[in-house]
Amino acid sequence: MAAQNHVQITIPKENQVPEEDFDYSQRAQWLRAAVLGANDGLVSIASLMMGVGAVQETVKTMILTGFAGLFAGACSMAIGEFVSVYSQLDIERAQMKRDKETGGQNREHQEDGEGNKEQLPNPFQAAAASSIAFSLGAIVPILAAAFIANHKLRLAVIVAAVSLALLVFGGIGAFLGRSPMVKSCARVLIGGWMAMAITFGLTKLIGSTGLEI
Repeated sequence: MAAQNHVQITIPKENQVPEEDFDYSQRAQWLRAAVLGANDGLVSIASLMMGVGAVQETVKTMILTGFAGLFAGACSMAIGEFVSVYSQLDIERAQMKRDKETGGQNREHQEDGEGNKEQLPNPFQAAAASSIAFSLGAIVPILAAAFIANHKLRLAVIVAAVSLALLVFGGIGAFLGRSPMVKSCARVLIGGWMAMAITFGLTKLIGSTGLEI
């Protein structure tokens, strides 16, 4: 009889707060943004170095060009991300202020606003993350070319190292975005190859007209 009187209370899933899912979603967004930033740095600096390598054979020139691109790209990414996120922060703060003024009698609305304060984006954190991610991707082709004296072998090693890194970044992006792994990796890899090939070809073409230094 005691067993028959036992009542089990089940909370509907829709009423449960998916804190772990929300936290995972937030982390996944940051990780995906970091992967995209690293991929941007990888392709940009590799293409830049391949373009310079089309007309200049010295390793010093290619390495200096790579570092110049790394510094410029990292600063550009950081400033762009800071301005973008700060603009988003201003918009959200203004919206919260309007909600507070117009929804003063709605207790649930106020509680939501209090919780959203903890979720406001941090422009400095976003700028630092974007800059670091770009730099991590950009350093790959620089390290690949740093210790190889032979010009043609150096270019081949850059392409090989960048291709491997593109596959890794493409795989991570596919995992975080829950998209098909093979298609994602293929898109990223082919895109990187196209960027390097176009930059190499056009720079070679311009250099052949007598504009090289």
